[in-house]
Amino acid sequence: MARLHSCNVLQSAGTERRLWQFNAQGDFALHREHLTKDGDFLPTHIAQKSWPQLWQPRLNLAWLPPEHVFFRVVQLPPSTFTETLAMVELQLEKLSPIPVGQVVWGMYVLPEAAPAPASDLQTLVVVFVERRIVEEFLGQLEGQGYLADRLELRALDQISAAKIDANGAWIYPGLGGGPDTALVAWWYGGKLQSLNTLTLPAIGDRAEAAKEQLAQMAWAGELEGWLTALPTWTLVADNEAVAHWETPLRTGLDAPIRLVDPTPVVELAALTAKRATISDGKGNLIPPEYATRYRNQFFDRLWIRGMLAVGAVYLILVAIYLGAVGVQNYRVGTVEAHVEGLGPTYTNALQLRERLQILKTREELKFAALDCWKVTAEQLPETLTLDTFAFSDGHKLRLSGTAPGDAASDVIKFFGSIQKAVLNNQPLFDSTKVQQLSTTVGMGGVVNWNFGLELKRTEGN
Repeated sequence: MARLHSCNVLQSAGTERRLWQFNAQGDFALHREHLTKDGDFLPTHIAQKSWPQLWQPRLNLAWLPPEHVFFRVVQLPPSTFTETLAMVELQLEKLSPIPVGQVVWGMYVLPEAAPAPASDLQTLVVVFVERRIVEEFLGQLEGQGYLADRLELRALDQISAAKIDANGAWIYPGLGGGPDTALVAWWYGGKLQSLNTLTLPAIGDRAEAAKEQLAQMAWAGELEGWLTALPTWTLVADNEAVAHWETPLRTGLDAPIRLVDPTPVVELAALTAKRATISDGKGNLIPPEYATRYRNQFFDRLWIRGMLAVGAVYLILVAIYLGAVGVQNYRVGTVEAHVEGLGPTYTNALQLRERLQILKTREELKFAALDCWKVTAEQLPETLTLDTFAFSDGHKLRLSGTAPGDAASDVIKFFGSIQKAVLNNQPLFDSTKVQQLSTTVGMGGVVNWNFGLELKRTEGN
């Protein structure tokens, strides 16, 4: 078995269910204890297995109620577990009080009591339970959310915990069922020889009934040969059970009764948990098909929870995405509403800007025309006559005029000088965009001239 992290032990007693959880690493210290009423659902985080149990395995144990359990003590030669199991199976028909087809059984190798003489036989306790009883009990556990990995018997650990120091009978009230039923363990020669059930009647002579039943057990021991001396009588019980059992036993047996305190129930649960973690598989009273179904349910539950977790994460991410989209849409809507509110203001601003641009253009054109007129007036020789001064498109200047026939050279000089005109230490005209000088001779020898210029600075300057 894989190394366990924790171990649960469930006890069903009357109208109560008590669940102990032990740390399976170390000395099986008690981690938590939970008490609930019969029929109530056990806490999910304690009883059910989930993802953490994949790397922190947990063993779920349940004590089977002892009312319908039958014990047989068998002495067999020491051998391997497989061989011992085969030897017990060969004797099932003889050992089982119930038809083998209707029974669930398990075996437990009982440790030798100290001091015990050397022996070539090992002591086995074979347990038989009617299959119907086991299935009904498992159904009750399933109804409370508890899927048991193993069914155990408290009596085995209570018997093993006893310190056997004499030959005789050890009487355990309550281990055989109700308060009027006891389990009797017969120890002789340091070995457990027999396990029997002792019942006190509800009415009638309880002492006489106890005497008769114990006498029959003793006679059976004599016939089998292991009862070789008068037994000593030990009552293993708490104060309440002692008050119920001591008087009938003392009266019926007319012999001393030694009183021994039982092992506390929490310590028994720890012993059961420790034994179950190292025991062989045949000690488990759960039918194999139930164990397989529980294991499949565990993995199916993990898959379902995993898919639900993935779905939940997906839904959360979708919700976050939709929330983010909603926030952004709200922001966009706010901006659009703000922009829509600014629309008239923006339109008015554009109109004012265009008007301003027009006024600036007019202002520039007005000063540009004046600058051109000023330069033309300064550069025009006295011998030339200016007939046309045309300024268009904000940057084009067209000049034309006349000159006497003997002043043709002044026209050329004027054309060259105006191209180089400077205003505010910057060339006024673009020398690369000059329309060449055109001259014609008219009537009386008069020279007609014209040319065009473009301002070097543009509208955007």
